[in-house]
Amino acid sequence: MASPTFSIITVTFNASSTIERTLKSVAEQTCGDFEHIVMDGASKDDTVEKARRSGVNGIRIFSEPDKGLYDAMNKAMDRANGIYLIFLNSGDKFHAPDTLERIKKAIDDNDIPGIVYGQTHLVDADGKYLGPRHLTAPKNLTYRSFTNGMVVCHQAFIALARIAPGFNLKYRLSADYEWCLRCLQHSRKNVFIDDCLIDYLSEGLSTANRRASLWERFRIMCRYYGTVPTILRHVRFAFRFMRTPTTTSN
Repeated sequence: MASPTFSIITVTFNASSTIERTLKSVAEQTCGDFEHIVMDGASKDDTVEKARRSGVNGIRIFSEPDKGLYDAMNKAMDRANGIYLIFLNSGDKFHAPDTLERIKKAIDDNDIPGIVYGQTHLVDADGKYLGPRHLTAPKNLTYRSFTNGMVVCHQAFIALARIAPGFNLKYRLSADYEWCLRCLQHSRKNVFIDDCLIDYLSEGLSTANRRASLWERFRIMCRYYGTVPTILRHVRFAFRFMRTPTTTSN
C-alpha cells in the first residue's frame, strides 16, 4: 500500500473544547492524500470519542500516557506513514479547504522539497481572526533565517519525514524551534507558499512560561549559532525595540 503524502499529527489531552474545529478542518480538505494521527495523552474527557465520531477518512487514534507535548509528537512520528509531516494542534485549523491541495501542488512542482512553508493567522477560541503572526515567514528561508527567532510557525512548517528528527525532550518549551533548525540543516530546498496556511489558536502563555520559553530558545540559539553572535544579535534587537516609537489607536 502506497504511503500517503501527508501525516497530519494532532496531539491532544482533555481537548474536547477545541478538537472539533481541527477535525472539521481536516475533513473539509479537498485533497484526501493524508492520514490523520490523533495522539492523545489518555484524556479524561470525551476528546477521543469526538475523534472517533469525526468521520475523517484516514484517521488513526492512539490514547496513552505520555511525558508531555514533545514526547507525544515523537510517538506520533514513530507511527506516521506519510511522506511529509504536518503538526496541527487541537484548536488549530487549515486556513481553507484547499490548503492541503496547494501544499501538495507545491511539492509536486518542486521535486520533493525538504520544507514547504507559509504564513499563519492568529484566531481566538471562537475562531475569530485576531491578526497576523508577529513574525512573518520570509520568501527565502534558510537555516540562518531562524537567527531572528521562529520566523515560521511550527504548524505552517511542513517537513519531509525522512529528514525530520525526533524532538529533543531536554527542551521543555522550545523543542519545536530546535526541531525546525535540524530540519533546515538537512533540507536541500525550501518552498514558500505566499499565503496563509494555518489559523493558529492563540491561547496566551503565562508570563512565567513565556520568559522560560524565550530563555530556552536563547540557549538553543547559542548552541547552533554561537554564544557571542547570539548575544550581539539580542542587543541589537533590544536597541531596535527601544527606538521603535509607541503608537496609539483611536
